[in-house]
Amino acid sequence: MKAIVAFPVFLGVVILDQISKRVAEATLAATPQPVFGEWFRFALVYNPGAAFGLHLGPYSRWIFMGLTAGALVILSRLYRQTEDGDYRRVLAVALVAAGAVGNVIDRIRSEYGVVDFLDVGFGVHRWPTFNVADMAVSGGA
Repeated sequence: MKAIVAFPVFLGVVILDQISKRVAEATLAATPQPVFGEWFRFALVYNPGAAFGLHLGPYSRWIFMGLTAGALVILSRLYRQTEDGDYRRVLAVALVAAGAVGNVIDRIRSEYGVVDFLDVGFGVHRWPTFNVADMAVSGGA
């Protein structure tokens, strides 16, 4: 029964994340594109590190792929240990796992890093640019 919730959420997030990133790469110019004025805009950024621009030097790509693999092992175990009726936990695990997979796909396919394109803030005060996978990880956590 858990798979009825987990699989569609997981697959849907990974697909939406990857499609949105490919569209961002294909359509976004070098300058940010306002959506709701300067408060919310699309801005293509490649993040070679992790959340909030955390970077561990020239091997960041490989370190974060390894950490992601470890996290997916832990998430798999959490999923298996979750009781059938605990749909909030199933949803949370599916969201975090999908976000992790979405971002690791970027790390595998490009040496530039993870594609980020959602930019929120006012003037020079901006939240770090993010993507659908990041929202899934944050929402699931």
